Amino acid sequence: MENLFSEENQIVTIVIIGVLLLLLMAVALLLFFFFSRKKIVEKELEKKELEVEHQKEIIHATILTQEKERKRIAQDLHDDISSKLNVILLNSNFLIEGGLSKEESIKVNESIIKVTNKALKNARKIAHDLLPPILEKFGLASAIEEIVDEYNASKKVVIELNIQYTKNTLSKTQELHVFRIVQELINNSIRHGKAEKIQLDFIENNKSISLDYKDNGLGFDTKKAEEKKGLGMKNIESRVELLQGYILIKSSPNEGIKVSITF
Repeated sequence: MENLFSEENQIVTIVIIGVLLLLLMAVALLLFFFFSRKKIVEKELEKKELEVEHQKEIIHATILTQEKERKRIAQDLHDDISSKLNVILLNSNFLIEGGLSKEESIKVNESIIKVTNKALKNARKIAHDLLPPILEKFGLASAIEEIVDEYNASKKVVIELNIQYTKNTLSKTQELHVFRIVQELINNSIRHGKAEKIQLDFIENNKSISLDYKDNGLGFDTKKAEEKKGLGMKNIESRVELLQGYILIKSSPNEGIKVSITF
């Protein structure tokens, strides 16, 4: 009988130990899942914070770009248009007041016509910079071809263009974003990169559009540039973001730059 009780006690003890071990394993698993979930949540929150910070940077860059454009337009209007209109007004007052000889009147009229033509030309240039008429009338492909032709004609740079794009695939707003991106890339290559050759491929695929760009300019260290991006590059990134696209930039000192944009 004593042996029987002893065996029963051993079985109960083993069962209790087994149950305790199972409980400990369950608690350990719960703790593991809890802390794992906590880490996942922390990572997600960190990712969201980075995304929010990135969005803030994009908005800030967009605002700075808009302000820069407004200042430039205001300066152009003040320097070019306003000053010429003042000259026209002054000469017109001479004619109204009279007392001028025939020859003087002819010279004043000629001056008014000359200054008026310049004012009209500058006004058209300002309007062209705001929204290129060829983009509005003939679409993105024609607008890119025109700007490439203008740069090639300047002899400052040779741009090879390969464009395969169906008109009106993108909205007018999206086309303007792409056009401004191309403008900014070329300006950066010439102004900062001192490039002499540029290759630009703008290809429409079945489900996406890609813009591949490279030059033979000075290039830069992308790691250092990441810390202090200029307004131009931030402007490009903000426009890519608005296009819901992706941008990849590769560059090294004295090896030019390669930019791949997909949207």
